[in-house]
Amino acid sequence: MQKFRNSIDSINSYLLMLTAFFLPLTVFGGNFFAVLIFLLWLVKADFKSDFQRLKNNKLVIAVLLYLLVHVIALLWTADMESGLYTLRKQLKFLFIPIFMLFVKREHVKYYILAFLASMSLSEIWSYGIFFELLPLYGGATLIDPIPLMSHITYNPFLAIAIYLLSYYVLFDHSLGKLKKITYSFFILTMSINMFITGGRAGQVMYFAMLVVLVFQYFPKNVFKAVSVSLFVLLISFSTFYSNSKIFSDRVDIAVTELSDYKNHTHSSTGMRISSAINSWSIIKEHPVIGVGTGDYKNEFIKASIKNNLKLEDKLVIHNPHNMYVLILVQFGLLGLVSMLYMFYAQIKIATNSNEEFVRKIGVALPLLYLLIMLSDSYLMVHMTGLLFAFISSFVYKDYEADKQYRPKQQNRVN
Repeated sequence: MQKFRNSIDSINSYLLMLTAFFLPLTVFGGNFFAVLIFLLWLVKADFKSDFQRLKNNKLVIAVLLYLLVHVIALLWTADMESGLYTLRKQLKFLFIPIFMLFVKREHVKYYILAFLASMSLSEIWSYGIFFELLPLYGGATLIDPIPLMSHITYNPFLAIAIYLLSYYVLFDHSLGKLKKITYSFFILTMSINMFITGGRAGQVMYFAMLVVLVFQYFPKNVFKAVSVSLFVLLISFSTFYSNSKIFSDRVDIAVTELSDYKNHTHSSTGMRISSAINSWSIIKEHPVIGVGTGDYKNEFIKASIKNNLKLEDKLVIHNPHNMYVLILVQFGLLGLVSMLYMFYAQIKIATNSNEEFVRKIGVALPLLYLLIMLSDSYLMVHMTGLLFAFISSFVYKDYEADKQYRPKQQNRVN
């Protein structure tokens, strides 16, 4: 038994590769391997050592504080069932410290490659449906050919994949010519795939990702970074707007809905604006600690009646499709600070790192999530939340603190 326990570190590192591969393909697959890693961690039962390895990690501390707010706010929630459901949805962030315990420096490139391979398969499948070479599957349609996820999650996954590929092409000087050509090819095909599907949040994330890459490429020349960013945005937006009907249609619809949202309250954009306005009336009454972990929906209905807001099933939702608004309603400023502290911890670790890999990806990840959380509660969404936890585990791990436990580990992330 002891021999098996001693091998759990290696087993779980390989299971992390499987988690990375199956996460974009199936909810069950990602969950299965993540839970298996958790169970093997319990079997290993080296909790004192694990605590020593994690106790000074700023992100781990921030995650625990964020979850603690969810637990404490159960004290003043009226709907305990909904509160416990919300808490369960956020427990996936505990995978950050658990995954950190088993991440190996020498395996980081394989975690990323497994994820990229899986996204490439998803992309190929999507093209197969788009060109009617493959039958419809899952929720895919010819105008929104996404077989394995909804566009709410697929396009952010795609944007993250494009960023990772771009990182290697632009910043990994050890990358061979053939690999650069291959990665560049998939950057192009994934970018096109992004705009033959209907996920606007992921598309906004894509344009933001381009800006982040430009600023990272010209870190000491702000004028050049701004100029190149504007040029890249102009060219890319006009190209996709001119050549993608689904993208141009959704842009036009969004502009119409924004300009006259009061007459489009049951549209995608109008619903979000109406929900935010309605939620603001709740926030003003409970600004510091919110209404509690599980009371968003009930308080939203009460505020809707008070504000004479016409209710339909589509509008009476468990969240306002805006992570900031949801957190403010549930936990007030206390919750908002705890959530933002997680992202601050990530950026702090990244900017203090001596490794380019961590400095680049470690800043890009929180910035991109901070942006798309304006359009949906992406930390609540299971797949995007688990992807966030997975990438965080190997980007923000304190490898130096691990040296005394794994003296043979390599000293550089590839």
